[in-house]
Amino acid sequence: MGIFKAYDIRGLVPSELDADLARRIGHAFASFLGAKRLLIGRDGRTHSPELAAAVIEGMLDAGADVVDIGLASTPMTYFAIGSQDVDGGLCLTASHNPGQYNGMKLCSRGAKPISRANGIADLEQRCAEAYPGPVAKRGSYAELDLLDEYHDHVVGFADIARPLTVAMDTANGMAAHTLPGILAKLEGVTAHTIFFEVDGTFPNHEANPLKEENLDYVRALVAETSADVGVSFDGDADRCCFVDETGQTVPADLMTALLSREFLAKHPGAPIVYDLRSSWVVKETIAECGGVPIRDRVGHSFIKATMRERGAVFAGELSGHFYFKDNFVCDSGVIAMISTLNLLGRDSTTLSERVADLRRYHATGEINFRVEDKAAAIAALKERFSAGRQDELDGITVEFGNLGDPSWWWFNVRMSNTEPLLRLNLEASTAAIRDERRAELVGLLGDPED
Repeated sequence: MGIFKAYDIRGLVPSELDADLARRIGHAFASFLGAKRLLIGRDGRTHSPELAAAVIEGMLDAGADVVDIGLASTPMTYFAIGSQDVDGGLCLTASHNPGQYNGMKLCSRGAKPISRANGIADLEQRCAEAYPGPVAKRGSYAELDLLDEYHDHVVGFADIARPLTVAMDTANGMAAHTLPGILAKLEGVTAHTIFFEVDGTFPNHEANPLKEENLDYVRALVAETSADVGVSFDGDADRCCFVDETGQTVPADLMTALLSREFLAKHPGAPIVYDLRSSWVVKETIAECGGVPIRDRVGHSFIKATMRERGAVFAGELSGHFYFKDNFVCDSGVIAMISTLNLLGRDSTTLSERVADLRRYHATGEINFRVEDKAAAIAALKERFSAGRQDELDGITVEFGNLGDPSWWWFNVRMSNTEPLLRLNLEASTAAIRDERRAELVGLLGDPED
């Protein structure tokens, strides 16, 4: 698929992304925005300093002044771009990918995301051309330490009314850089941590909390410390996944429903956005609490645009991205953790008790298939399941029966925006129907990916 992807730039270093290409991207990015001033942060990967220096050179060559905030998580970089007078910026990171990868997440002014649809394709085209070289007046370079300001911004979301214990696994990623100063300011929170040192080689496990095996570490820490909740972060700290006090995973869509109650208590009647892979319980919960449920396409650029358009206060995706209006309409794993602590602090009700009534349907979780002709496969599903209610907001969603019926079920199959895969999500009123329909879909799509 190349390194210029739907939502970011990402590839192997140095075979796909090296310093020369990084310099070209920096120049192209500054030129595309017509930028006078740009900001850059970087993660802890071993090659991030070299690639960041190259990006900066390209930006300077294009005539843009550059503000370098140094080591930073993606949410910290979003905060910096949103809070500073800059025309945009980027975080040099490859998120949850292994240490041999690197990449960039890009924003325009106000931390508005740049995706393939509104800029990344243009950057790809510019980078394929001869390097333009420096303009007559190159930009200037300055460093800026925003870590303390970022700590204060995040802690401003805290309203934790009773002592709580949290277990957290930062997976040697960027949450290990930003969390110490935040935790020091969270009164009444006892934190137990694992893999709490930044190491861009990720020596302990892949920094992807969506994989159940990667949650085993925080599960064990919850059991060892009798924590109220466990949280596992991805490599750049814009996502997180939760386990309850018993060690059971709480899927991100159920966390979206749970946190919606918190936000709607503070903002009655507000819109809340969720992605179309989410359990139907998310829509139900938002409506039950008097909010306006808004179903959206998968992907942070779509979610953020819809939040801005509809004035939503909160959003969540099945992938573990949680978005906050008061965080420059950006995602943050750490703010999601603090929002959960706020909720748990209201009374002595445990997380497992709070989520129990949300476990009312039976989902497969996301299942991936490597399919050569993805469009043809989706067209075949559309014909095969023509008796159901269909929509094509993102891939194909088909629903059979009505919510509450004993035979109700639905599925969504969509093309991945980041990998050459089809992704299936399916939910049903009973586990038996879920398993039956899952077997039917697998029979049509082929063997699932591990």
